[in-house]
Amino acid sequence: MALTLMGEKKGMTQLFDENGNVIPVTVIHCEPNVVTQIKTLEIDGYNAIQLGYEKAKTKDPRTKERRIGKPLMGHFKKASVEPRKHMCESRLDNVEDFTICQEVTVDLFSGVKYVDVTGVSKGKGCQGVIKVHGFSGGPASHGSGFHRSGGSTGMRSTPGWVFPGTKKAKRLGNESVTMQNLEVARIDVENNLLLIKGSIPGPTGRKVYIQRAVKK
Repeated sequence: MALTLMGEKKGMTQLFDENGNVIPVTVIHCEPNVVTQIKTLEIDGYNAIQLGYEKAKTKDPRTKERRIGKPLMGHFKKASVEPRKHMCESRLDNVEDFTICQEVTVDLFSGVKYVDVTGVSKGKGCQGVIKVHGFSGGPASHGSGFHRSGGSTGMRSTPGWVFPGTKKAKRLGNESVTMQNLEVARIDVENNLLLIKGSIPGPTGRKVYIQRAVKK
């Protein structure tokens, strides 16, 4: 597996190629991720790198341990790393190139043309069958009494129940979504910015996970 980097979606903008064509891109700010733990085959049974992202900030430093929790605070103190709000683990074949407290930046994707981005999609609340499943609905006239409902879903006396998996109203969005094979438009190492061609899941300000494309 490839190393996963965490970042924050900042919004969308546009670039121009050498022919003057507009390229819509999503801007991701990747604050340097720090290595908080290195797992090895001999000790843990597998090779992996654990990264921490976004420093935990509090108005009163005395409340930091209560916010983070004693177990995690001990974990960060053991690694001599300032507490982070988010962590993720990536399984790798070889972890010899990494050290504790090492910072991983967007320079990780230098020379990489395609990436996979995982994020949590925008939550749209509970929606009806027309928006969720594309039902056509009933007549729009005032007297029909059937406009946007799901219609009949039950059975007669035999079998007398609703089949599992029937399309009904449900919660829409707020799910983990992975966009594969997104093209890297530009990397700004100085400002820790990664510009990805096209859109990615989630609202502005939401955390995303970026890794080298698996299928390309």
